[in-house]
Amino acid sequence: MMCDWSCLDLLCYLISVFTSFLQNLEYRKVKMSNRQTKTDVILIGAGIMSATLGSLLKELAPDWEITVFETLANAGEESSNEWNNAGTGHAALCELNYTNEKPDGSLDISKAIKINEQFQESLQFWSFQVKNKKLRNPQDFIMPLPHMSFVMGEHNVSFLKKRFEAMSINPLFHGMEFSDDPEKLMEWIPLIMQNRVMNEPVAATKIDSGTDVNFGALTRLLFDNLSKNVNINYKHHVDDIQRTSDGLWEVKVRKVDSGTVERHTAKFVFIGSGGGSLNLLQKSGIPERKYIGGFPVSGIFMVCNNPDVVAAHHAKVYGKAEVGAPPMSVPHLDTRFIDNKKMLLFGPFAGFSPKFLKTGSMFDLVTSVKSDNLVTMISAGAKNIPLTKYLIEQVRLSKEQRMEKLREFFPNAKSEDWDLVVAGQRVQVIKDTEEGRGMLQFGTEVISSANGSIAALLGASPGASTAVSVMLELIKRCFPQQIKAWEPKIKEMIPSYGLSLTENPELLHEIHTSVMQTLGLDGKAQSNLKGNMNTFQKA
Repeated sequence: MMCDWSCLDLLCYLISVFTSFLQNLEYRKVKMSNRQTKTDVILIGAGIMSATLGSLLKELAPDWEITVFETLANAGEESSNEWNNAGTGHAALCELNYTNEKPDGSLDISKAIKINEQFQESLQFWSFQVKNKKLRNPQDFIMPLPHMSFVMGEHNVSFLKKRFEAMSINPLFHGMEFSDDPEKLMEWIPLIMQNRVMNEPVAATKIDSGTDVNFGALTRLLFDNLSKNVNINYKHHVDDIQRTSDGLWEVKVRKVDSGTVERHTAKFVFIGSGGGSLNLLQKSGIPERKYIGGFPVSGIFMVCNNPDVVAAHHAKVYGKAEVGAPPMSVPHLDTRFIDNKKMLLFGPFAGFSPKFLKTGSMFDLVTSVKSDNLVTMISAGAKNIPLTKYLIEQVRLSKEQRMEKLREFFPNAKSEDWDLVVAGQRVQVIKDTEEGRGMLQFGTEVISSANGSIAALLGASPGASTAVSVMLELIKRCFPQQIKAWEPKIKEMIPSYGLSLTENPELLHEIHTSVMQTLGLDGKAQSNLKGNMNTFQKA
């Protein structure tokens, strides 16, 4: 008898059998519970996105019952954790990959404008939370810090100057400075300029309104406030999501410690579990899940252990990615504030693990391949051979080879002053688009059902920095019947909501002045910060 199965069908079948086998092994360990609950909203994952959505909904619909499930023992322990991201308040002030050079040589800054406006919404919401004493001390999660771009070589210097000329006339980027004078650059970035061999031109831009954000601390603070009227369940792992006959969503939840499984139903479910979101989105069965895959990329940072070196640098300095390198590989030398201590990090170097979460499974990548996204994934692999080669090269780097990359930024760097730290996992979205099959996406994306009853957040940077804007867009999409009534409250929290700050410079100035003062980011706060550097260093 002839077999009409294609190789593709057979491969899909084998993957599905393997996935079922793994799931059966997992389910054999569990015990069923009779406990069933109904709630209005279920948030999966206790990261910055769920923290933001929960905080917004509690302001807009305070009577709604919200339940949160998190696999780990605390909030903000995965992608949102301060050691798992760069802590940059992404406002496109220094990130060169947010401005593209067109074929005619002109600069497209539209993406930079969009990201900056999104970050302005985050600042406004955090300021609202501080004013209403729901976030206490803003210095626990945000600090003022100059943002800089630094480039080497004639072509890159020309690019940076054009970028400065295009951006500095926009009110969002007011105060940006440009210099290609080595003496001025020595004032700005002494570590980077000291003992530099000047065999090519160099240049930098600087803007003092940048920030360092501890998203792990912010996430925990938001959940501390939510815990007063939200049911938060740590060490609870979501195994499955299914649509019920009455139109609700049933979530199968397993207690990590006991293995007991419970069933919870809700009118709306948000999947905000970082790299784990794709798997749960696929289990939901909604048509919008199809033709979407994910590819995991881990990061490695170098952390300085020499207090004198740390004290000598005070900025986030972003360079330009190497030719052929992905946008998330942009090198940067960053001042960070973690646990009230000033630190210095350099990176990121790419790593690879098939896990979709730092605490995930080695089978995450293979089990994410389904019959509907197999061709999507194969197409992405064929189109991104240079990226695969780049990742292999990065994984094979020794510490000394990484130090050589650092010395391109910081010529005097000594190996004994730096340690390696593995950062979090990022799952880059792969999807079919109008441009073709298997297109690798660099950014943050919300996937929702047609009726808006379930939504999942996928992707990576700028992610946390634009959490408020992304969650407001989700609310608008998933709660169309309520959004009109909620708009006055949204505008109370985010005065620029629905408006372009670029087109309203007076409003921008008013909001900027208020936010900077409330969050302690104004000039006085920066002076106090510099005066207290020794305190931070000794903490």
